[in-house]
Amino acid sequence: MSEITLKCQGLPCPQPVLKSKQCIESNTPAIIKVIVDNDPARENVSRFLNTKGYTVSHEKRGKEFIVTGARDDESCEQCEIMSDEQIGQVATDAAQQKACVFITGNTVGTGDDMLGGKLMLNFLATLPEMGNDLWRIILVNGGVKLAVEGSDCLEKLQELESTGVSILVCGTCLEHFKLTDRKKVGETTNMLDVVTSLQLASKVIQTA
Repeated sequence: MSEITLKCQGLPCPQPVLKSKQCIESNTPAIIKVIVDNDPARENVSRFLNTKGYTVSHEKRGKEFIVTGARDDESCEQCEIMSDEQIGQVATDAAQQKACVFITGNTVGTGDDMLGGKLMLNFLATLPEMGNDLWRIILVNGGVKLAVEGSDCLEKLQELESTGVSILVCGTCLEHFKLTDRKKVGETTNMLDVVTSLQLASKVIQTA
């Protein structure tokens, strides 16, 4: 049974996830251990390993987290051969991807932050009008402040998530603003997820 340990302490987002991805693609280990030193990295690596078929566990040692992913040698999903029908379905699903809303601040526009906050609340309250076209909301930089306790917009985001809209919240940004423990909606994400989401979306709407 192959086992690989990756030391990713101090690496900025999304390097721990990228290193895990490269390791799995090159070696397909049965057990992979990734050592990180912050909670967003732990969450991002864990979620990535889950998507690759690993059962994930955690161990905390001081300020570090050891994220362990384990699976049977024979369960490598990357080795499965897809049928023509499955390939066609993947192409169809990709073509049907919906709109992604990219929010980089907690206000809309510049000039008056109080007005901008009201506009952001109205913007989020109006997004349900997009119906099934709305696929994902990405919050980066000051936008992550919308997803934490005390935010006037938190309830609107929770309502959107309850209808099936995916919400990704930048882990590096949460750490920067010291808001990691206050996040109340969405999944903590990394820049690889952000870039991939923007690539897959059929339409990107960005607030400014």
